[in-house]
Amino acid sequence: MTQTVKLTTLTQWLIGEFENATQAQAQPTWFVHIHLWHRLLPVKIDGQLAIFAEQAPMIKLDQPYRQRLLVLKSSADRDRLIGQYYGFKEPSKFRGAGANPSLLDRFVATDLIPLPGCALTISQQSDRFIAQPEPGSKCLFEYDGKIRQVVLGFEVSSAELHSFDRGVDPDTGKGLWGALIGPYEYQKL
Repeated sequence: MTQTVKLTTLTQWLIGEFENATQAQAQPTWFVHIHLWHRLLPVKIDGQLAIFAEQAPMIKLDQPYRQRLLVLKSSADRDRLIGQYYGFKEPSKFRGAGANPSLLDRFVATDLIPLPGCALTISQQSDRFIAQPEPGSKCLFEYDGKIRQVVLGFEVSSAELHSFDRGVDPDTGKGLWGALIGPYEYQKL
């Protein structure tokens, strides 16, 4: 399979709306019932496809959070793809764009903040793509005046998305939020 076909398939599988209702009902102590939106950005970033991501707890769909952008691109290694995450200078400017994608029409490249260390290496394995952090990388960013760290990763197929994203203390490595005991298991709607 060519990298172009892989990128197209990966993008199709990632775009859409997802929920983890089954998991949240089975393990409410560990998993909040989340609605996740992945919207294709109407413009390319440096000629590459980009996906806007946003999520909200089902009981507060009008309070989405964690806006981010994933740029997908080919790699020199023909067996792998790259996913680079970006933040937004003003996340509130795009708050609600998951449910209302027309908000993305006002996007310009200067809205982005580069996030060094927040890249994933993506490989295809049978019926899914697996995205993992590059060895030795640390995804660090500033939020509320503090340095934060997130460990990123996902597995996606045509019907489901497993998110391994979890916040960790950058000094101790202790898990703080997210996929602390295993991935969030989303079904595509």
